Amino acid sequence: MMNPDVRKWFDDSAHGTKEARYEAYTVIMEQTKQEVDWTYEIWEELVDDLKHSDPHRRARAGQYLAQLAISDPEQRILDVFPDLWKVTKDEKFVTARHTLQAAWRIGLAGEEQRNTLLPYMKERFEEAESEKNGSLVRSDIIEGLKRLYQHSNDERSAETARILIASLDDGKTKRKCEKIWKS
Repeated sequence: MMNPDVRKWFDDSAHGTKEARYEAYTVIMEQTKQEVDWTYEIWEELVDDLKHSDPHRRARAGQYLAQLAISDPEQRILDVFPDLWKVTKDEKFVTARHTLQAAWRIGLAGEEQRNTLLPYMKERFEEAESEKNGSLVRSDIIEGLKRLYQHSNDERSAETARILIASLDDGKTKRKCEKIWKS
């Protein structure tokens, strides 16, 4: 049976007042910075929410699943990764962006997770060139690669970031991404 506190956080996150949703979100994100033992008690609900009609629920599901990847010894994140990644291209840009900003955490779960994540980040970076908010998408990806590198010391993350930054033709975006990487 799920811990009642955990159940309340997720219920409030989905159905509470604006204040209760924010408070629950904050608690969940803080709790999941380290491994938790209740991942699979909420997993399927979050996977279902990736396709929910409410964009807030989709964003939170993507963020929570990315956070929970470190608490996923069965590596279920690899099975749901394509659905989670679809949310990074959501019709609601804020939904897409929040999910994209959290996705780097999947790489903290292990080598196989990083092997899955990095090509998707590279492809998303390249696709962003033709998008309305492409510069923001690209800077979010560079920020994610930086955080992944800082937390995992995975040199491939740093190399991917360097290659992506070097590939930029737009001087303004390139300077922004270089600044993010160096800061």
